[in-house]
Amino acid sequence: MNEQTEGRRGFEVSSIWIPLRISLLFMVLCGIIYPLVSTGAAQLLFPEQANGSLVKDRSGQIVGSELIGQNFTDPKWFQGRVSSIENNAAGSGSNNYGPSNPDLTERTRAAIEAWKLQNPDVPVSQLPLALVTNSGSGLDPHITPQSAMVQIARISKLTGEPAAQLEALVIKHIEGRDLGLFGDERVNVLKLNLALSALLGE
Repeated sequence: MNEQTEGRRGFEVSSIWIPLRISLLFMVLCGIIYPLVSTGAAQLLFPEQANGSLVKDRSGQIVGSELIGQNFTDPKWFQGRVSSIENNAAGSGSNNYGPSNPDLTERTRAAIEAWKLQNPDVPVSQLPLALVTNSGSGLDPHITPQSAMVQIARISKLTGEPAAQLEALVIKHIEGRDLGLFGDERVNVLKLNLALSALLGE
């Protein structure tokens, strides 16, 4: 075996080991070190958000997340937005219906009819659009303050709580714009219903 052949083989071996070592280095950096550092930083700086922004009831039991809507079918509770996926966080999204799609018209009509049955004291003209339309993710946990206010008549009748007290409860749970600039004022339905549950002594 001459020196030229040995040199060629040495070059071939080194040309394999160099990318292999780089690959191993980046696997360790990106697959182990970076996730550990980012997870540790999140737990240290934002532990509540890093763990899912979980919401607990008065007994300390986890009842949901403030980031994901829930279905409240009992009419004595405040109800959130329509969700075509039943607020199932396993797969966010909604049917991307166009304005002329008859399925969208039918779904909206059904939501309006359900509203009329549960809220006979509130005319449809006062029904906020957000209560009969789906959010983009289908998981929106918030409603507008007005969407909460129009439900007070129904809840007052079913629970016996004065409307003024329920209105004060809604006002107390209004969240402002992000950084005072972005988004709209909103009410988290789960937190509002937990406060209502405490008010009712349940």
